[in-house]
Amino acid sequence: MASSPLVIEAEVPEAERLSHRVPLNRYALACALLASTNSILLGYDIGVMSGAVLYIKGNLKISSIQEEILVGSLNVCSLIGSLASGKTSDLIGRRYTIVLSAVTFLIGALLMGLAPSFPFLLAGRVVAGVGVGYSLMIAPVYTAELSPATTRGLLTSLPEVFINVGILLGYIFNFALSGLPEHINWRLMLGMAAVPAAAVAGGVMIMPESPRWLVMKGKLEEARQVLINTSENEGEANKRLEEIGRAASDNLTDSQAESFSGQGVWKELLVRPTRPIRRILIAAIGINFFMQASGNDAVVYYTPEVFKAAGIRHRRTLVGVTIIMGLAKTSFVLISAFFLDGFGRRPLLLLGSAGMACSLFGLGLGSKFLERSAHKPAWAIALCIVSVCADVSFFSIGLGPITWVYSSEIFPTRLRAQGASLAVSVNRLVSGVVAMSFLSISEKISFGGTFFVLSGIMVLGLIFFYFFLPETKGKSLEEIALIFEDKDDKFII
Repeated sequence: MASSPLVIEAEVPEAERLSHRVPLNRYALACALLASTNSILLGYDIGVMSGAVLYIKGNLKISSIQEEILVGSLNVCSLIGSLASGKTSDLIGRRYTIVLSAVTFLIGALLMGLAPSFPFLLAGRVVAGVGVGYSLMIAPVYTAELSPATTRGLLTSLPEVFINVGILLGYIFNFALSGLPEHINWRLMLGMAAVPAAAVAGGVMIMPESPRWLVMKGKLEEARQVLINTSENEGEANKRLEEIGRAASDNLTDSQAESFSGQGVWKELLVRPTRPIRRILIAAIGINFFMQASGNDAVVYYTPEVFKAAGIRHRRTLVGVTIIMGLAKTSFVLISAFFLDGFGRRPLLLLGSAGMACSLFGLGLGSKFLERSAHKPAWAIALCIVSVCADVSFFSIGLGPITWVYSSEIFPTRLRAQGASLAVSVNRLVSGVVAMSFLSISEKISFGGTFFVLSGIMVLGLIFFYFFLPETKGKSLEEIALIFEDKDDKFII
């Protein structure tokens, strides 16, 4: 009897793919770009809030505690969206979930831009946070399910690229609008996010649905057409459809597929997980935890506060320095995106994590020296600026893009949406906790002490990544499941 095509492909995937370099599919690229554009909304909010909060504090007379609540509330409330996004996308589809996230963020941006008081502004942050939660889960999942295996790393890292583009745009708008009156500039900074949100909501409607979601719903012909458009030729599309169909049939009967809306997934993930699923959960939750426990979001949000403590006092100068950081982040995430499918996930993740640990340690040293020096020497300020730029650059090489790539590709098709939503929920919870406690902790142990702690966390993360995250480069989503079933794999328990 002839061997299964899936088994043959699983045995020799690397040899096949290294000997035959497939060009980037333009249709898949266009769909990935449209889906990932949704992530620009979170990036813009992170970047713009770091500067806007300087003027909000002066205009609305808020305390440091209120500042932490304002900044962190979006991340905490994004937990709601990320938890709901898995079930929602299984029910209404990946594409309409992207639309829902953009519309929710649009409403939040308008509320923030028109806010007459702190409670009104906080309400806008809460609504925008729910939209961000939806966005962070669905864009990588949609892109991973649509992309060919050979370019999935590049395409699935695009959400992180757009997050960094959004951060840079936020910094630029901060600088451009900082000269306006204090009661106007921060409202424009926050309210302008409604423009890209509206564009994303409209643009996504021309995208196709995820082929794997269509297969799970029993819409095989529609799925086949999408795969033809995103594959090198019709033969490859049929092979991908057969592989996806076989994986789906292992979990669902035909009658179940027609009514599939993600039922029973939480029980399979959390109550009675198999050994491979448990391994996948540990890997996905772990990488999302360390992504935010690294303090990257807090460093970006509070960079002006850190530099103010370092001796840079002028607001416009503080905002200008953040543009340098934004350029560094954006440049390095582009480099990482283009090398993910060549070098693999593990080498870049380990390099980026080691670099972050060293950068945060250097930032801690510089901050400690400045805290104890009355003269604020230029070399120590320069060390802090270089260390911050190095930290966010190494994040953009490793944890930034690879967290989204990894979270969206390692779960089986039936569990992918809700599994990824669980992992992203941990991401948002940790992000919110860090953002809402960063200033308070820094007041207790100083900025330097906080950065030393974050450096130690990244050392632990580096160890975790080495032992628990296997390489997934060049493998189809269905083949990746076999990695976690391999009892002899030294990288996973």
